Amino acid sequence: MNKDIQAYHEALASEDQAICNKLFKEISKALPEAENKIWHRHPVWFLEGNPIVGYDKLKNCVRLLFWSGQSFDEPGLAPEGKFKAAEARYTAASEIDTAALQRWLQQSKTVQWDYKNIVKRKGVLERLM
Repeated sequence: MNKDIQAYHEALASEDQAICNKLFKEISKALPEAENKIWHRHPVWFLEGNPIVGYDKLKNCVRLLFWSGQSFDEPGLAPEGKFKAAEARYTAASEIDTAALQRWLQQSKTVQWDYKNIVKRKGVLERLM
């Protein structure tokens, strides 16, 4: 775990740390080729510069966000925002269904919208895969 993500985790309450540590472990296992870093103040994983998955602490939960999640052929994620993102929210590490999470992570490799170039395209998303 890089020092910036470690510092992010250490600043959280213990239950939120447990959630984030479990998410970090599962995401890193499924996406070993992905770059991970703090982006917009929370941990995010990228494939070829395109944001794929990340998590952040909200007021009453930890939100797991898949940038292209609305296009996954998998249940369990709720639409988020006006583009193609979808989310799951957790208040305890025991709520994380690791089998579902691994399926979502596999989908995140093959189902991608081009968020990397969204500004250049003036808010228009194009599907990459």
